[in-house]
Amino acid sequence: MTFAITQNCCTDAACVAVCPVNCIHPTPGERDFGTTETLYIDPGACIDCGACADACPVDAVHPVAELTPAQQPYAGINAAYFEGTGQPASGAGAGAGVDHGPNFHAWGAPSFDRVLPADFAPLRVAIVGTGPAGMYAAEDLLLHTRSEVTLVDRLPAPGGLIRYGVAPDHPATKRIGETFARFHTHPRVRLHLGLDVGTHITADELAAHHDAVIYAVGAASDRRLGIPGEDLPGSIAATTFVAWYNAHPEVAPDAVDLSSDRVVVVGNGNVALDVARILVSDPDSLAGTAIAGHALEELRRSKVREVVLLGRRGPEHAACTGTELLALKNLPGVDLVVDDHDARIGTAIDAAGAAGAAHKAGLFRDVPREAVDWSAPPRTAGGRRRIVFRFHSEPLALHGDGHLRAVRVTSGAGDARGAGEAGEAGEREIPAGLALRAIGYRGVPQAGLPFDEESGTVPHEGGRVTGRPGTYVVGWIKRGPSGGIGTNRRCAAETVGTLLADAVAGRLPAPTGGARAFRRLARRRR
Repeated sequence: MTFAITQNCCTDAACVAVCPVNCIHPTPGERDFGTTETLYIDPGACIDCGACADACPVDAVHPVAELTPAQQPYAGINAAYFEGTGQPASGAGAGAGVDHGPNFHAWGAPSFDRVLPADFAPLRVAIVGTGPAGMYAAEDLLLHTRSEVTLVDRLPAPGGLIRYGVAPDHPATKRIGETFARFHTHPRVRLHLGLDVGTHITADELAAHHDAVIYAVGAASDRRLGIPGEDLPGSIAATTFVAWYNAHPEVAPDAVDLSSDRVVVVGNGNVALDVARILVSDPDSLAGTAIAGHALEELRRSKVREVVLLGRRGPEHAACTGTELLALKNLPGVDLVVDDHDARIGTAIDAAGAAGAAHKAGLFRDVPREAVDWSAPPRTAGGRRRIVFRFHSEPLALHGDGHLRAVRVTSGAGDARGAGEAGEAGEREIPAGLALRAIGYRGVPQAGLPFDEESGTVPHEGGRVTGRPGTYVVGWIKRGPSGGIGTNRRCAAETVGTLLADAVAGRLPAPTGGARAFRRLARRRR
């Protein structure tokens, strides 16, 4: 009996470290690590020891023999990666040629690629943000140095995107928050919640009481569409919707109105799939999750029967991961449809299905295709709801008189109601009372730190903030909104390594205030 990695994989790579036969790939030292959608277990090399399942922080590893019917395809996905016919991000065959033999190494002289704790005095390090990036940095400092860590978060509860950004019906993914939470009560940790750097205290004041400060503030804003009508009531960011159903304290309980029968989501990445799934799920199935009470009540009253996912490019370029799309296809009481308005869509899906190509279009080969009549109300039967994927279509404007009533989109060749001839892009309107833009996150300027407006990040070198000694960044504010939870482990290791090298070299400014003085300052200002 072998094991397989399923939907919830966070690419944390804890499983790689404990595998005795090196059968989990890509590893942190391999080219594809950090770009593949998940990690994969080689069924030909797995020895059924279960160490990976024990180490997985998000319960994504299961014995193949115990997979549910909905999970069965993941056994094939794992095997296909090593056969060269799977879906590694760098193309088919990325898993080929890798040595999958036992993870044994010849003994040699000890070597250290990082400094030792004895090389510098104990440090006081402040970390702004308690999401995955910040907590991986804290873990590194606490386990490998004698540092004292001050955790600062502007919100009243810790967790960052783990708490406020993961869908409530993904409890296994949220479970990694328990791993991080054990450090909140570490004897060398002080946790300050409801303390905003830039409002309650300045960046200079925080730096004055610590040897170093690491900013792990993520990407707190959303990307805009830049089209007419974007600010109409009924048009909101998907990030707002996610925060709403996760009880984010800065989003009002009445921020979302689900009185329309159709919702348009601009984008088809994982966040777009999350909001679509929540909108059409049976509220009873969400009642036992961590969903906000006000959100559950609104979902019970919801009139939404159809969610439209707009994608600017074709199905082969869908931004979601294959694992999330596969899970969506097994949602009870929900039908998936591909709007067959453009000849390129069917061509891409059929080609992928026939050739077994290593791209996402193949996952749509068993999804019904139809030319959707957008002038008619959502066509559902028997109380079912549906999600419509509309590829090769982008929003041009949002229309409404005081409130959103329709989304004007491009219409590709083959759409009988499109304005253009075959091969040209026309236009059409999709009636909707709610539109969610899910086209990505964006970092925002941090008080006292430099900021690159184009990338939405803080300029840095190996995590060291440009022009500000003793200040560092990690996570999305460092590298942009890319990578999953586990990507932050390697990102944090680089930043902490840079910080420790600066400590050894004597490049850290000496603090002028102590830990007790900072606690008094925080209590007074908060």
